[in-house]
Amino acid sequence: MMKRGSNVYGIMSDSSASTTTITSSSSFTLRDECVEWEMRPGGMLVQKRNEKIEVPPTILRLRVSYGALRYEISVNSQATFGELKKLLMAETGLPPADQRLMYKGKERENGQYLDTCGVKDRSKVILIEDPASIERRYIQMRKNSRIQSAHRAISSVTMEVDKLAEQVSAIEKSISSGIKVPEVQITTLIEMLMRQALKLDSISAEGDATSLKNLQGKRVQKCVETLDVLKISNAKVRPVIVTTKWETFDPPRALAQWEIFD
Repeated sequence: MMKRGSNVYGIMSDSSASTTTITSSSSFTLRDECVEWEMRPGGMLVQKRNEKIEVPPTILRLRVSYGALRYEISVNSQATFGELKKLLMAETGLPPADQRLMYKGKERENGQYLDTCGVKDRSKVILIEDPASIERRYIQMRKNSRIQSAHRAISSVTMEVDKLAEQVSAIEKSISSGIKVPEVQITTLIEMLMRQALKLDSISAEGDATSLKNLQGKRVQKCVETLDVLKISNAKVRPVIVTTKWETFDPPRALAQWEIFD
């Protein structure tokens, strides 16, 4: 309460009041600016509490808005905004590092206490995702999309290579058994394998897709090398002619002359 004083002549003096007002306002300004911080055992830097003022903690029900979504979070009044972010992660799935909490038009730091910032029961807090986090997630989504496309393309090539590899095995088995294979069949198979190799080269692969791409490339190369060797072996195989025509042989003529002995 402010009192007005008078001098000996009965004139009211406001000098003491103005002095008191200036002193009190300056003290409030200094008290607001000089905020002390302390380090918790977990490594979080939090605002230091005034040990002289002990207020029993209460449970606050906060209304948190996140875009079009609304959440009601129960939290201790002496908790920090950083601890509130951990509770919001369970609801939104957004990591605390990607959260920005706004209260009364100001972004609040992780180490600030709810009660010291004036947060009361049913207070409204706005949750905003960090723009850098949105950009990182967009980049990751595009990367995942490219990887999935590469996997689908490599899977398609793998199926074709499996079929061609079976044909290579069949040709190898025939030549090993001494059966000559038409050369055009070997040449056509080599061309089909080279087409698959070109498809693999056109695929832009990242991550695990790169190893799958290299694996199929080695399979194609091995099949082509096998066919080159079989082509040489096939040229040395003599064709076996099978015919159903029978040859006839005339029997020897019997001697028609007889010798007479006395």
